[in-house]
Amino acid sequence: MCYRPLSCLSLPLPTAAASASGDPYPSREARASRASSFVLLLPPHPVPATARKNKTMVTVVEEVDHLPIYDLDPKLEEFKDHFNYRIKRYLEQKCLIEKHEGGLEEFSKGYLKFGINTVDGATIYREWAPAAQEAQLIGEFNNWNGAKHKMEKDKFGIWSIKISHVNGKPAIPHNSKVKFRFRHGGGAWVDRIPAWIRYATFDASKFGAPYDGVHWDPPACERYVFKHPRPPKPDAPRIYEAHVGMSGEEPEVSTYREFADNVLPRIRANNYNTVQLMAIMEHSYYASFGYHVTNFFAVSSRSGTPEDLKYLVDKAHSLGLRVLMDVVHSHASNNVTDGLNGYDVGQNTHESYFHTGDRGYHKLWDSRLFNYANWEVLRFLLSNLRYWMDEFMFDGFRFDGVTSMLYHHHGINKGFTGNYKEYFSLDTDVDAIVYMMLANHLMHKLLPEATIVAEDVSGMPVLCRPVDEGGVGFDFRLAMAIPDRWIDYLKNKEDRKWSMGEIVQTLTNRRYTEKCIAYAESHDQSIVGDKTIAFLLMDKEMYTGMSDLQPASPTINRGIALQKMIHFITMALGGDGYLNFMGNEFGHPEWIDFPREGNNWSYDKCRRQWSLVDTDHLRYKVYMNAFDQAMNALEEEFSFLSSSKQIVSDMNEKDKVIVFERGDLVFVFNFHPNKTYKSYKVGCDLPGKYRVALDSDALVFGGHGRVGHDVDHFTSPEGMPGVPETNFNNRPNSFKVLSPPRTCVAYYRVDEDCEELRREGAVASGKIVTEYIDVEATGGETIYGGWKGSEKEDCGKKGMKFVFRSSDEDCK
Repeated sequence: MCYRPLSCLSLPLPTAAASASGDPYPSREARASRASSFVLLLPPHPVPATARKNKTMVTVVEEVDHLPIYDLDPKLEEFKDHFNYRIKRYLEQKCLIEKHEGGLEEFSKGYLKFGINTVDGATIYREWAPAAQEAQLIGEFNNWNGAKHKMEKDKFGIWSIKISHVNGKPAIPHNSKVKFRFRHGGGAWVDRIPAWIRYATFDASKFGAPYDGVHWDPPACERYVFKHPRPPKPDAPRIYEAHVGMSGEEPEVSTYREFADNVLPRIRANNYNTVQLMAIMEHSYYASFGYHVTNFFAVSSRSGTPEDLKYLVDKAHSLGLRVLMDVVHSHASNNVTDGLNGYDVGQNTHESYFHTGDRGYHKLWDSRLFNYANWEVLRFLLSNLRYWMDEFMFDGFRFDGVTSMLYHHHGINKGFTGNYKEYFSLDTDVDAIVYMMLANHLMHKLLPEATIVAEDVSGMPVLCRPVDEGGVGFDFRLAMAIPDRWIDYLKNKEDRKWSMGEIVQTLTNRRYTEKCIAYAESHDQSIVGDKTIAFLLMDKEMYTGMSDLQPASPTINRGIALQKMIHFITMALGGDGYLNFMGNEFGHPEWIDFPREGNNWSYDKCRRQWSLVDTDHLRYKVYMNAFDQAMNALEEEFSFLSSSKQIVSDMNEKDKVIVFERGDLVFVFNFHPNKTYKSYKVGCDLPGKYRVALDSDALVFGGHGRVGHDVDHFTSPEGMPGVPETNFNNRPNSFKVLSPPRTCVAYYRVDEDCEELRREGAVASGKIVTEYIDVEATGGETIYGGWKGSEKEDCGKKGMKFVFRSSDEDCK
């Protein structure tokens, strides 16, 4: 990072008279003035307890000279004042933490200090609740009577109590219920779940029963011990988004162990390399999909205990799967009884986790909004990330609701056109951005191979550039416009009116210096009131027309063909990684509807019907799921998602054909409903011989087998070398292919020098290039998705495996 050395100067804190307004947060006008002067005085946010104690503060007075992001995108330099302001805010905050807490790594160990912990033969409980006037720790251990367990409050609003062990055992037994009881300024006593609690349960036999905090501290013999190391970070994540609770076939909440034993092998068999788990943090309202979090450090108890979740993560690692967690730091449930909101009893914002007034409330989500400038909020959230990463071995996170965090307007009723003034203005929430910069810096320092994904619909520039370049520090953002385009086409446009240019523009409209995760559909497109792509395509015929024992109807033929094409082109052209939601890989019918009063509390639509993909004669398994396995295996073999080479050479509106190169492959997509092109000319980069690598029209994928897999496609030179305008579609070479309607085919270039050796090697090893091998038919070890295994393993039990061997590999 190019900036002058920082100076940390000790200056006196502002006097009470200096902040007589009662609001230490600068107005937007003040922020603008401050940004233009490049001299920042802290605090524009509350000062840490240690800083208050020492009566010192840190100020950074040097200007940021030059940020690397300006070299990547010179247009950003127009907003240099904004970037100077926010990078200085970040550096100041980081410097303060280093000075008063020993650095971010120590600061993020808050879960070892706050909440209930065992230290030197005693149980110590700490809670930040500055608005409380009196406080007690109550629970089963003292028969819910806190008279003998009153807590003491320090000058910084932190309550604590130390309870000595009894006969060498903790006074608060493992798995016993506890709560924090306090009296607030209004005189009333209230009971709340400890903010840092690691487990919370409720009485399922009672409707609407409140949660109880549960002290989770199992003896050594009951603690889960991780056995497997984290898998290496892949060049490109192929993410399987999953919800544990609804992952079983029975109409009930599924468990972590059931998911680990029954679903993870399926994910591995389909050649995904990453699992993204939703709804892990405790949430009292099941139908919130896990996005209205009540207890941030607690594992959702509906699916099991913390030890059960550890088993799941470890099992995933044993299969070579990395595990990401959906983390919700954009807002919190407004539930007062069970959640963090219960600590808000009308105090000012400096003594609360949340902003006061309208700024502290999300009117669309009906939830509370964090005050990211508050020192103890930073400790809480940063420690939360470290807790999940260290204690449960998560390999990274998907940050939910990042758009809401980035802007004071939270993206509500706002459209983003790409004008940079929409991103860098007084509407930008610098407090939240500084928090995310600190979080990303911390996570990548703790785990350099962490994968951190942002859910942002606005497209804010440099969100996914490193912090030391001036970016926010995420690794990937979700390409959220892509599913909207597909849903719009399927609902509102006839097939003949699909625009090849619009499709390509949607798939490629991204900042190429920032990585994206592409997806055709996620959980958002599966919830009640909407339909999955497969259900939009085939609707009620999915109930009657999916048996391969009978001819497919035109609706089913069209539906399966477009299901394959839409997902494949989204993967191949839409980003630097790929995501699929649980069940969509085989075209799961219907929708998701959590139990609620409106459906008579039914779980019927809150489950996954795995029997559909396990039944050999159903098209779910033999066609759609098989193609999903194959396209993931193709990416594993050719690594086209991580390739910087992406060239679209043809977007033919009349023919409804898209041709592009990604990595070493050439892709041909024919979206025409009924036209077959017998000698369609395809441009390419390198001369030579090309063959089919993956064909959606193959019989094994429910196609008609019209494309020959043993055909050699020889190139012809086009125009003058090095003069694109004389080439065919600006490509120096071309070859001709057969392109049936509603098909997609990927071609790879054959290395002629290795051709003979390739044939000999394929025969000798029993592995046939670009053909599809059923694991159970091989009778031994095979390779799928780069992971070696045998049919005896769990991950070899679910469906077909595909082997793709490039000519380069065969030469070895």
